[in-house]
Amino acid sequence: MRKIIKNVIFLGTSKNDLSSMPDLVKLAFGHGLHEAQEGRYPSNAKTLSGFGGANVIELKQNSVSGTYRAAYTVQFERTIYVLHCFKKKSNSGIATPKPDMDLIQKRLKIAIEKEQSNNEVNKNEK
Repeated sequence: MRKIIKNVIFLGTSKNDLSSMPDLVKLAFGHGLHEAQEGRYPSNAKTLSGFGGANVIELKQNSVSGTYRAAYTVQFERTIYVLHCFKKKSNSGIATPKPDMDLIQKRLKIAIEKEQSNNEVNKNEK
């Protein structure tokens, strides 16, 4: 049986944001996203609550310069959408800050719209 590797699409500034992170963080997030592409659950991941059944996952990596996170969704059959990559600025608590949660929600809606649009195109081509 052939293993299916999902595509990865970065939304908004998430790719540039990831590129500006420390090398160790980029390596850890790249590895985690590759695991997700193969249908596995990365060891540095946790499911983010508050998104219904959207399967939003957050990768977390500590560095000497702070704590970094990357949120993505595995909701779709063929594509992983990276929704947001950021340095956690608040040291109070482990919760993802509300502005970051709001941005993740906004980009999740964009991912859903892209998938619906792709599905419509595929239907019309048949």
